[in-house]
Amino acid sequence: MPFISKIQRQTDYRRFPSSTPIVIDNGASYFRIGWAGEPEPRVIFRNIVQRPRHKVTGETVTIVGDHDVALLKYFDCTRSGPRSAFDNNVVYQFEIMEYILDFAFDRLGADGSKIDHPILITECVCNPSQSRSKMAELLFDTYGVPSIAYGVDAVFSYKYNQHHGVCNKDGLAICPGFMTTHVIPFIDGEPEYKGCCRTNIGGYHITDYLKQLISLKYPLHMARFTWEKVEDLKMEHCYIAPDYMSEARMFQNGTKEAEDKTRSWQLPWVPPPTEEPPSEEVIAEKAARKEKAGQRLRDMAEAKRSIRINELENESHGLGFLLKQLEQVEDHDIQSFLSATGYISRKEVESALVKVKQSLLKAKGEQAEFEEKPDTERFNLLDKSDHECTPEELKLKKKQLFLKTTAEGRQRAKRKRHEEEQERERRNQQDEQRRLKNPELYKEQLLAKYKDLSEKVEQRKRLKTSKGHTNGNNNSGNVGRGERLNPEQRERMRLLTTAAFDRGKGEDTFGARDEDWQLYKLMSKDNDDDDEGPDADQAELARLTSRLREVDPTFVPRSDNGNSQSAEAPWSRPLTEEDYRIDFGVERFRCPEILFRPNWIGIDQAGLDEMAGVSLRRLPFKDTELEERLTTSIFLTGGSSLFPGMSERLEAGVRMITPCGSPIRVVKALNPTLDAWRGASAYAASPEFASQTFSKQDYYEKGEDIVRGYQFRYHVL
Repeated sequence: MPFISKIQRQTDYRRFPSSTPIVIDNGASYFRIGWAGEPEPRVIFRNIVQRPRHKVTGETVTIVGDHDVALLKYFDCTRSGPRSAFDNNVVYQFEIMEYILDFAFDRLGADGSKIDHPILITECVCNPSQSRSKMAELLFDTYGVPSIAYGVDAVFSYKYNQHHGVCNKDGLAICPGFMTTHVIPFIDGEPEYKGCCRTNIGGYHITDYLKQLISLKYPLHMARFTWEKVEDLKMEHCYIAPDYMSEARMFQNGTKEAEDKTRSWQLPWVPPPTEEPPSEEVIAEKAARKEKAGQRLRDMAEAKRSIRINELENESHGLGFLLKQLEQVEDHDIQSFLSATGYISRKEVESALVKVKQSLLKAKGEQAEFEEKPDTERFNLLDKSDHECTPEELKLKKKQLFLKTTAEGRQRAKRKRHEEEQERERRNQQDEQRRLKNPELYKEQLLAKYKDLSEKVEQRKRLKTSKGHTNGNNNSGNVGRGERLNPEQRERMRLLTTAAFDRGKGEDTFGARDEDWQLYKLMSKDNDDDDEGPDADQAELARLTSRLREVDPTFVPRSDNGNSQSAEAPWSRPLTEEDYRIDFGVERFRCPEILFRPNWIGIDQAGLDEMAGVSLRRLPFKDTELEERLTTSIFLTGGSSLFPGMSERLEAGVRMITPCGSPIRVVKALNPTLDAWRGASAYAASPEFASQTFSKQDYYEKGEDIVRGYQFRYHVL
């Protein structure tokens, strides 16, 4: 099976005899494996599996634990995310567990598929017998191990630190792990499982909570907040506040101490390039290139025009030659003579020749010798009455009437455009005269007119949006549908309602009376006839804007300088270095606080300090002296106990639930993350270890009963 990993493979596997046990600390966060009697594990990796496909070959590879981010660009990870074999600190996905064990034994140096060494593997407190049985079946059948022993990771850590004088024989072991937190009381050096308790809160939930908070705070950089990066930020910056409320109040007030406790993470930021004005040489070069491109386009247009003129001249000569030939043909032979040319009459040929000549004059840029006017010969049927016309002439008369009306309309539009151009020219001349007479006064008048007109256009837009109604603050939002309707629309709704009530019973007779149609006209009336006003104002506003830009090059319209009433798009301004700085203030102590207040993230369970009290109350016998011995040796282990301030906060919480004057001492493991494996390694190296294991033959003879009643004894340590 192909593996991708940065972990090097061990080469001394053959040096260890088959009697040397292999010690496995199977944690929900990290997997540790090594040889019994050694102080450190040989292989450590994250307890996750990912199986993506190669983008080119399509081969499925297995990525176990930490991976190189640079290699993931060659694989398609969209359908295969990181998967864990654990559910609340209990192994339930043994297919994933098999991948992890394959990788662990491979990196330990095992050559074949058979592992001929005894196995000591850790588990959580009160692990279900079904999970134990499945794990034993996997190790016996798949890897052929000779014998297995199970032990609790928190107990191994407690016994290891007890051996080094950190904690006493009687005490409370509190283990905030990755997915869960356990509390185990110890009496005379042995765990008392009847008094242990568990809550489903751990380092995973702290990381997830921190990721949510900073993603909401900095949505622009959500893609950078990967799980691995947030995990590193959590371990580097988070701490436990001695008093959460006073700490939060300090940050709320913005004191100097709060500023000192704020940490920053600077993301990579490249300043935008500064645009320098182009030099005269660059401007001249651009102008030359532009002129050259324009000349090339003009040459192409001239060539096309020449080709078009030649085609029209040839067509004109052909039509003229055809008319000369028609002069020599008899009238009754004209139709047969023109059958091969596509024309049906001499009149059609003459009309085509006129159109070709007009197109030729237009192509040459010359003025036509005649104006397009209604011709009495073209519209000869308009003066003829209908009863004197044949059916064919009636159709032709309708066509002539349409053509005449269209021609007259074109003439009127042409005259109107000509008058508008003259009026515009006259106004421009007057504006220029006023500008030359007093430039400053002219500029002030233009600006005042522009301001009034722009406010008028914006006010009309707001009224159009809100239909003339506001909510009292000159805003158009937060109003009901009835308030958004104008009076005409409300009247229409009233008429519809009246008609529905009047005509809604019995037979539908709407339309039988004349007043019904009058009501229909009122309901169908279009009340939006005032749309031309804003268009004319906007056109005048555009003209004023263009004129102001000519007069004052520094003029910036309202829509460009940000004074418009419209909402700006987010991040419309250029991003600065401060936008790429991630600040951690209250997040540093707010996220680990869920270890003491799980209800903040929707977990209705007890916190660490309350769990200690629950564990003391669950003891099978009540002894005040014993409880005092337990509280004088409260032992912290597990990855989530590494937060600064954890011991002080836990001591203050336990003091509140114990009798006044009770002695309380909280100690931390020498190495909260590795002491569980070190304790298991020390026990597996002892001669008494063989008596604590069960073999494959014992498992298949007794079945699940042997794992159900199995209990490890820790008296050796």
